[in-house]
Amino acid sequence: MTSDRADAYRRVLTTLHDIGPAKLWPSEQTCIREASDTLLFSGGLDGEDARTAFAAVAELVNRLVETGRWTDSRARELLDDVWACGPGASGLEAIAA
Repeated sequence: MTSDRADAYRRVLTTLHDIGPAKLWPSEQTCIREASDTLLFSGGLDGEDARTAFAAVAELVNRLVETGRWTDSRARELLDDVWACGPGASGLEAIAA
């Protein structure tokens, strides 16, 4: 784990603490927290767990934007922070595919 990944994880937890209870259901908060945990402790993106976890958060933030619960910029910021918990951006293309 790097300090950048730890910082990203801290940003996710801060978001969940500051606005999570007002803007997210408990199950949505759990999804984000579990994905962040999975990515933080992942050594690579070749395993299914990290890809599945990130995909679940991506789907969640898309729903939040589509229903008007979150702005696109806020959702993108959270998604970027969750992604930054992981081992690197090189696998983003594989997950998005």
